[in-house]
Amino acid sequence: MAAAESNSDPVPMPTGPKTRYDWYQTHTHVVVTILIKNVKQEDAQINISERNLSVTIKLPTGSDYNLDLDLAHLIAPEQSSYKIMSTKIEIKLKKGEGLQWTKLEGDGKEDDNIKQFTPPTYPTSGKKKDWDKISKEVAEEEKNEKPEGDAALNSLFQQIYADGSDEVKKAMMKSFSESGGTVLSTNWSEIGNKKTEVKPPDGMEYKKW
Repeated sequence: MAAAESNSDPVPMPTGPKTRYDWYQTHTHVVVTILIKNVKQEDAQINISERNLSVTIKLPTGSDYNLDLDLAHLIAPEQSSYKIMSTKIEIKLKKGEGLQWTKLEGDGKEDDNIKQFTPPTYPTSGKKKDWDKISKEVAEEEKNEKPEGDAALNSLFQQIYADGSDEVKKAMMKSFSESGGTVLSTNWSEIGNKKTEVKPPDGMEYKKW
């Protein structure tokens, strides 16, 4: 029956929205990047061997994302590493030899016609341009996720402090400290030569405990 035949067809494993990976290479490393946001260290299991990369990530939905790659060439697992970031997971695989990989996955057999890596060919993945665009889109999404209330105010102060000059930073530290946290000034010329007075909000009284 038609229904029985359809059940025998291979079913692709669902990876979920925005779960994508890509790769590029330098003369020493192959870099695999998996685009998944906010992965916790304890939710990622990454195994690297000479000829295989296996990744299992527990998603917030409760399902697992699995990536299992039989690599085209040998790598050095002890010199390989990975980094979990807010928007992606970056896995750096140390090449066993300085070869120019023409593909990421292989069938276990070495290609006798493989060439030594030539630096100008970086990156080799034709999707690199699209990957940059995807990463920027994710970064933009995170940027637009604006905090609210006290979190927004604290974020603003942190941004002002990070971008400010030395005088701005000194003014902020001095005014905030001297006023017991009731005044925050960025004008050093205004408060540099005098003590900042405590200014509690209207209707409230400042007390030292």
